[in-house]
Amino acid sequence: MTFKFLASLFFAAAICMVQLSELSIASDIEKKPIEYGKRQGDNPVTQLKKKLEAGEVRLEYKAQVGYLPSLLKELRVPEETQTFVFSRTSLQRNRIAPRSPRALYFNDDIYIGYCRFGEVLEISVADPKLGTEFYTLSQDESKPQIVRHTESCLICHGGSPTHGLPGHLLRSVYTDEEGTPILSMGSHRVDPSTPWEKRFGGWYVTGKTSGLNGKQHLGNLIVQEKLSPEMVENSVGQNVIHLKERIHEDSYLHAHSDLASHLVLTHQLHVHNMLAKLSLETQSALYEERELNRELGEPNRKWESTQRRIQSHARDLVKAMFYYEESELPEKIEGTSGFVDMFAKRGPCDSKGRSLRDLQLSKRLMKYPLSYLIYTESFTQLPVEAKKEVVSQIRGVLHPERIAKQAEENGTLGRYRDTDWSPNLSSEDRLAIDEILMETLPGWKE
Repeated sequence: MTFKFLASLFFAAAICMVQLSELSIASDIEKKPIEYGKRQGDNPVTQLKKKLEAGEVRLEYKAQVGYLPSLLKELRVPEETQTFVFSRTSLQRNRIAPRSPRALYFNDDIYIGYCRFGEVLEISVADPKLGTEFYTLSQDESKPQIVRHTESCLICHGGSPTHGLPGHLLRSVYTDEEGTPILSMGSHRVDPSTPWEKRFGGWYVTGKTSGLNGKQHLGNLIVQEKLSPEMVENSVGQNVIHLKERIHEDSYLHAHSDLASHLVLTHQLHVHNMLAKLSLETQSALYEERELNRELGEPNRKWESTQRRIQSHARDLVKAMFYYEESELPEKIEGTSGFVDMFAKRGPCDSKGRSLRDLQLSKRLMKYPLSYLIYTESFTQLPVEAKKEVVSQIRGVLHPERIAKQAEENGTLGRYRDTDWSPNLSSEDRLAIDEILMETLPGWKE
């Protein structure tokens, strides 16, 4: 690594340290049973890494963008997912500015970051066993190499915002003309519950919206002078169609940072964090139970505390999958990059043509609000105990009366009387989601 690259790393760490309480890196993940740094993941990125090293795959290098198009193709990451962030808050901060934003691309499992003239492409992947893993691909024309990172990335991606586990973090910040965050104006951690008027600060956003009582998002905003956040006015940042005059267009795949893609990205990162949390916490809970039983000489004992721990983390995931606490969106949202059509076509669909990928983009994100990430390997390969609990809770949401009756007959009614939350689903929503799952998710039929 060059000195500039290392300097960027340490500056990124400094940005993260603004909120010291969020930076307690989870040392427990290096202990058994996780052993995050020692264990090797098994996911599309590790599979590509092996093929590159064996000479089975070659990536094509292009002068302006390096290996980006070729990597996207190999990992099946659509160009339409492109979003731009111009705040200098990440690894290659010296490459980022309003004229040269960092571009992000994603599919259901993988996230790729690209910087104009950057030394590496940044990759994160949802690994079914280890949660989030981080890699870089060198933008070296002679020989591209994929390298895993188990410490440096956790400076920002392993603190309390990601539940003390390796995960993803979205922030909305106020930036000056150079893209430097104006820390005195504050910042916002972003997830699906974040109010509209606090989203997208430091990001470019292309798309049209209407409604929501005229509330303005913070996208496309460059702050000319320090103000209190309440005094910021961003009318010129709304309803931007393209970014051709704002960026070095020839250094990117296209000039859009699609609003619909932003919204899907926010949901997906949140669910991936919850999936990783459930998987790793369940592995730890079961390991601790086995160790305790070994000490007590009771190998088959099942502890209620272990089950409660799994139930609690499963509930967090189920909430995220049902878009619980999603903040109200504008009455009409239109993207600009073709993302909406591309995303819906990825399916799967039931016999009526319905899909969990059908975007509503009016007051809420999805037409059938249960996360499409239920089809991913991260969900499918959850520990058996965790997956069983999640499926049970999902069924409880979709069929509350039937599940409550069964629970009452089994003497476990209290488990299903969850007074802390209730998804905002109509009976039509519940029926449609269940019918879609019946036809598209193997094993869903009881």
